[in-house]
Amino acid sequence: MVGGGIGGLAAARGLQLAGWSVRVLERAADLESLGAGLSLFPNAVRALGALGVELPAGRLPGPGGIRARNGRWLSRSDPAAYPERYGAPLVAVHRASLQRVLLEALVPGTVMTGARVAEVRAGDGGPLVVRHDTEELGADLVVLADGAASGTRGLVTGGRPRPVHAGYTAWRGVMEAGPGTAVADGATESWGRGERFGIVPLADGRIYWFATANAPEGGRSPDGEHAELLRRFSGWHAPVPDVLRATDPGAVLRHDVYELLPHPRSYVRGRVVLLGDAAHVMSPNLGQGACQALEDAATLGAVLLPAGADVDAGLAAYDRARRPRARRIARRSAQIGRIAQLDGRFSSAARDHVIRWTPDLLTRRQLDDVLQWDVPARLG
Repeated sequence: MVGGGIGGLAAARGLQLAGWSVRVLERAADLESLGAGLSLFPNAVRALGALGVELPAGRLPGPGGIRARNGRWLSRSDPAAYPERYGAPLVAVHRASLQRVLLEALVPGTVMTGARVAEVRAGDGGPLVVRHDTEELGADLVVLADGAASGTRGLVTGGRPRPVHAGYTAWRGVMEAGPGTAVADGATESWGRGERFGIVPLADGRIYWFATANAPEGGRSPDGEHAELLRRFSGWHAPVPDVLRATDPGAVLRHDVYELLPHPRSYVRGRVVLLGDAAHVMSPNLGQGACQALEDAATLGAVLLPAGADVDAGLAAYDRARRPRARRIARRSAQIGRIAQLDGRFSSAARDHVIRWTPDLLTRRQLDDVLQWDVPARLG
């Protein structure tokens, strides 16, 4: 396993459940709990269930929806109906919480940090050979889960595809909920002209927030990202300015948004397989990046059970199950991003009007395609 992020750790868990001996090679010196919040939609919660991983208990998001920058509601949603409709709830957690439970689910010693993979090659009539900083390892299967900026993706896809800048950047942060900041229980996203701000209560009581703005690739704010956010969003509806002021300026993260273009023609080449962002970098507009990585992991474990069965048939089944679905969700997320980031006065006003008058039934049907998912049948 190349990469010890959420997808890599989850895939290691799935393969260990299937009877495989797994080694995770992570180039970082330690598994820092970087990142902010994650929305785990019912499809991801079901994937975690298939992996035998339980999330820490906590509060679930209440009613929320999309608002204009002045606070007017454009659409509303209530995830209370998710368990009955999709078989699992929506759970919002800090990335560190999910990373911790995945690590605890693995066989001790599974993860090797400080291991930068330099080469993956075919052995002399035997298994694959993975060479990293200090040794060479033989492997019957190599899973590439080293993220959006994957240095190994080309082993499966060749020179293309590659991450392409989506035209906007994203900031993220987490604040401690206190008596001075009144935040609703539900997740909300507010849309302006080329800018958005989202607020998501986490299960542990903290508040995760994110913001987007149209911006050139690689841009940075000369006096700090926190100051930039206050300039952009201090005039928005409550509690947006309060959430920003209550956030530690040094804890604000900024990353440009990317999409993988064109989508890979296959996630598999021989016994080497792509998983997570290495396979399908997608914009965050559906909140499905981590969710799709967890689906990948649960699917891979399912189709490769039992260990030693027909691996090639299992990998072909993985590719058939995962690639069309991930491509469809990535495309839809990109479309939503283009609409949400409209910055013209008339185009953004027309967008808001359409959202307000879109029937709830149509919205639910579109959501069904994303959230109604089951682990595929096992082979063998």
